[in-house]
Order: sequence, then structure tokens, then C-alpha cells
Amino acid sequence: MSPTTLRIDLEAIDANLGLVRRLHPNRGILLPVKAGAYGHGLVEVARHVEKTGSAAWLGVAHVAEAEQLRAAGVRLPTLKLSPAFPDELDRAVAADLTLAVATKEDALQLDEAAASAGSCATVHLKVDTGMRRVGTEPDRAVELARFIAELPHLNLDGIFTHLPISDTPAGNDFTRDQLRRFVEIATQIQDATGPVNWVHAGNSGAVLGHDLTGTNLVRPGIMAYGYRADAGTAWEGLTPAATWTSRLSFIKRVHGGESVGYGRTWTAPADTWIGTVPVGYGDGYSRLLSNRGRMIVAGRSCPVVGRVCMDQTMIDLGPNDPGVQVGDQVVLIGGEITMEEIAELMGTITYEVTCLITARVPRSYSTTSA
Repeated sequence: MSPTTLRIDLEAIDANLGLVRRLHPNRGILLPVKAGAYGHGLVEVARHVEKTGSAAWLGVAHVAEAEQLRAAGVRLPTLKLSPAFPDELDRAVAADLTLAVATKEDALQLDEAAASAGSCATVHLKVDTGMRRVGTEPDRAVELARFIAELPHLNLDGIFTHLPISDTPAGNDFTRDQLRRFVEIATQIQDATGPVNWVHAGNSGAVLGHDLTGTNLVRPGIMAYGYRADAGTAWEGLTPAATWTSRLSFIKRVHGGESVGYGRTWTAPADTWIGTVPVGYGDGYSRLLSNRGRMIVAGRSCPVVGRVCMDQTMIDLGPNDPGVQVGDQVVLIGGEITMEEIAELMGTITYEVTCLITARVPRSYSTTSA
């Protein structure tokens, strides 16, 4: 058993998706489970939401993620959120994966793959309304939709776009304009080809702060796992799903003037007790937290001292007898140490913090809220 564990409270994910349903009672939910469900566990999270019915769709980034889901018995409709490479299409069709299509070439190649498999592939047309990453240009969307609709082995099931700045008040005008143009395009497409089942644009920021009239599916990502986009995002009512813990592996007395760790970047100002924790950047506890982060031991906040190592991190337990021993629990993230705090210290966003936690850290799962 590893001394370090990431515990996932699946009921917290249920609670966050429940908030989405309260805010958008007439819209379906697509839960992104890409990147190992944002580090929380691809298969386990997907199985749970399929069992509870808390999401109607799943979203992945790679064909291999969909194959993992199907191999695990997960049968929820699953959308690959970006186009697939031509050499992936046979596998995508075999996995019953709904694919994003953004060009005529995408559509033709997928139609051929579906024909070879004797099936009909479901597609969602991706429209680029301002992200400038992938997607057809808005002025070509209707033409492309007609082209897809005429291919015998494709089913145009949805239309979607992505919003790059929906999570901050500074992006309100840009996001509102995106949504307005997207709904207009979706209407034009359906006038030209007939109704589609799903029209979607709402990521976490839009779910919590924008009018999504004209759409009928939302894609809550980071909020579904209980985190704000960053420390400055004013999102309320979320329940964090992950608690990251380890254990003290060594305790020693260090004298004032002695340095700790690689590079001698921290020197004890006075005699103190140093605890070693068997977790480091090899586990996803970033080296950026060197001399900046903190951990909780026996209810006390203990600063990280010295550089975070690949497999170990040192913390200052204080000058007095710390009253702890080897084997005692250490909290890296959870309770008063939030994902947002860690992201701010690293100069990044919560998405990266969760995704950085490596496969070396075992995940455990609970359906009882902490």
C-alpha cells in the first residue's frame, strides 16, 4: 500500500452535478472525463455517473480514453471533443464514439470508416466562434452541415462551440457575443438540414454565469469536480471531490544555521523539527511549491521548506516537540488547503493541479461525503 492516497468523494461530484441540474433543469449534462476525469479517475467516475444517472453524456479528448471506457463496460454516449486523426477512425467507430467534425475532409474520412464497418457514425459539428483552436469558421458552418447531412453513413446529432473566457466577468461581453452568434448559426443549420438533438456551448463558467437560451446540453468541467477555475473566480456552492494525504516518514531535529534540501535554498533560523513526507514532483506535488507550500499535520499548518524532491518533501514542524510520530497523516490538499490555494501558489489554474497528480498516487473512492 502506498503511503500517499488521493481520496475521491463521488457524492461530491453528484452534489456538483445536482447544482448544474438546479441551474439548468431543462438541459442535459455532458461530463468531461478526459485526462483521467481531471485526475480523479476516468473509469471510476464514469461508472459512477452512469450508475446514478447524473450525466447523460461523457466527454473525452482521445480515442484511447473512449476505448478504456468501453472496455470497462461504460456505455454512456461519449463525445470526442476534437476531431480524430484518420488512422484513429476505425477504432473510434468500433468504440461507438461520437466524433467532432470540423472540415469536409473530417466528414468524408469518417463516412468511409463507418461504411467499412457497416455502421452509421454519430457526429457533432464543431464551430469556432472565438476560441481559435479547432472548429469550422462560422461562415462555413451551414455549408458543412449540409455536406454532413448528405453523407449516407453519418448522423448529424449535434452542434457545439467552446467559450474561452466565460469564467471571468471581464469576458462577459465577448462570451455573450459568442453565444448570440452560435445560437444564430445553430438555428441556420437546423433550418437547412432539419433539427439536431443537441446544441451545446456551456462550460463551467457559462453554466454558472451566462444565459444559455438556445442550447439544450451543458458541459460542466472543473466545477463538476468541485473547484473554481482559479482563486479569483467567484463560484459558490461547490463541493471539492478530492483529498490528498500522505504520512510522515521521518522526523529529525535541525539546528539553526543548517540548510535543508537540494540547493540549500532554506536555512533554519533557529533549532526546529523537520518532517519528511514521501511525496514529491514524481507524484505531481509540484516543485513550484518549494519554500512556498504548506501541509497540515495534527491540525497544524506546516510550511514546506527546501526544494520539493522527486519523491520526498520536507516540512517545518516547529521549534517545540511536535507531538507527532512517523506514520502520522499529512494533508496535502483538503480541508483548509484548497485546490485554489495550491494553484495560486504555482501560478496556474486548478485544472493543471488536478491533472498533474500522477498515476503513482493510488485513488480510493467513497460514496459518503466527508
